[in-house]
Amino acid sequence: MEEVLKNWERAKAYTKEYLDAMPEDSYLLKPTPLCRSFADQMLHLADGNFSFAALAADVSCPVAFGECEQGKDKSKANVTKWVMESYDFVIEQLNGLSDDDFTAVTTLFGRYKMSRRAVFDSLYEHQTHHRGQATVYLRLAGIVPPGQKLF
Repeated sequence: MEEVLKNWERAKAYTKEYLDAMPEDSYLLKPTPLCRSFADQMLHLADGNFSFAALAADVSCPVAFGECEQGKDKSKANVTKWVMESYDFVIEQLNGLSDDDFTAVTTLFGRYKMSRRAVFDSLYEHQTHHRGQATVYLRLAGIVPPGQKLF
């Protein structure tokens, strides 16, 4: 569990670097009209953090499904607030699980049977995927993305 928590703390710090690097006036930047904006990409990441962690820990989710991304305030301050709160929520849920809880089987979205660990692993992949997509947004805004944080 210690390694899992360390990885989530690192992911939170790395994502914060992305949020900080993007200028306020580029938060609504879209690579193409059909893509999410940078703000929506990050708010989607936050929605995933909240919903997956709540399901994995079998607790109530503090936000409705999709609430972050569907919100009207796409300012840098608001996006950063939601994203950081979502990481804090994931870390809080992980801290509340025993080793037995972590290996217990649950059903994700009513159809995927997997261990709670597997749910958190899938969530980790989800946030990594969307943060990785944000690299393109930073490049389009003329920003050099933060260096990779593997350790």
